[in-house]
Amino acid sequence: MAAEACEIARLPEELLSAALARTSPRDACRATAASPAFRAAADSDAVWARFLPRDLPPLADGELLLLTPPRKKDLFLRLSNHGSPLLLLPDKLASMWLDRETGAKCYMLSARSLTFVWGDTPQYWTWIPLADSSRFSEGAQLLRVCWLDISGRIPFKMLSRDTVYAAYLVFKANENSFGLDYPVQDASVSVGVTSSTRMVCLQSNDEEDEDGDDEAGAVPGHYWPVRPYPPRRTRRRNRRSVPHAEDVGRPQERADGWMELELGEFFIDGGGDDDGEVSFSLVETNGGSWKSGLIVQGIEVRRKNSG
Repeated sequence: MAAEACEIARLPEELLSAALARTSPRDACRATAASPAFRAAADSDAVWARFLPRDLPPLADGELLLLTPPRKKDLFLRLSNHGSPLLLLPDKLASMWLDRETGAKCYMLSARSLTFVWGDTPQYWTWIPLADSSRFSEGAQLLRVCWLDISGRIPFKMLSRDTVYAAYLVFKANENSFGLDYPVQDASVSVGVTSSTRMVCLQSNDEEDEDGDDEAGAVPGHYWPVRPYPPRRTRRRNRRSVPHAEDVGRPQERADGWMELELGEFFIDGGGDDDGEVSFSLVETNGGSWKSGLIVQGIEVRRKNSG
């Protein structure tokens, strides 16, 4: 095996680069340890130009500070470093990065780019500044609604072809939140005329309550008729736990301290056109339950199973 590797290393750098360009970013990085010849080929612009999307979106001024001209590998590694601050697009309503495994384009759509039913009514929704864990200056905070409807969309042309994506609502719930665990919400993703819907829940509440009552289907203490809006004293009393079915999607905590809830997944066909769009929504309008305390940073669209 060592002899065979030695023979391969004697190939011209152009041939090694052409071969490595047909692998993956991870494989190209691993190849640098094989030999000096492999290292030179694996670090070449010829390889990393194949991993970079040809249609990278424009970025806001000052977002990408690299040597001029940067090596293609350095550019890829900066664009795919999800642990560093994400790169804002010119309107600063979305940020982007590349999936490190495949080079697929990924995005975070800010709350300002989403649509909130009753979002322009100050008694229902308000805008608050966000901490340093977000690239966006503000997020949407739910004050009180009984009609929850959040939606967003992204054009096909912004996404990478032949890629399975998933969309995630990125959010927090403040300490006075209520009504986010029951009734469950409907999350949907639509690609052209094709749509899929799944049941999800913004707050997982599967443990027994303080009284030890975990009866499935029990109506929680924060469930009231649509009108009148419950007084503050009533809203804080005895919230009962409502176990959810196994097929109800639950939120997960992220490394940045936010929560994310998968809305659904979709596939961008390599043979399709660029004129359509993908739309996402999270809706709960039938239960008659008041809700409060949700803080929305945005909707993240990334390659399925990527970090």
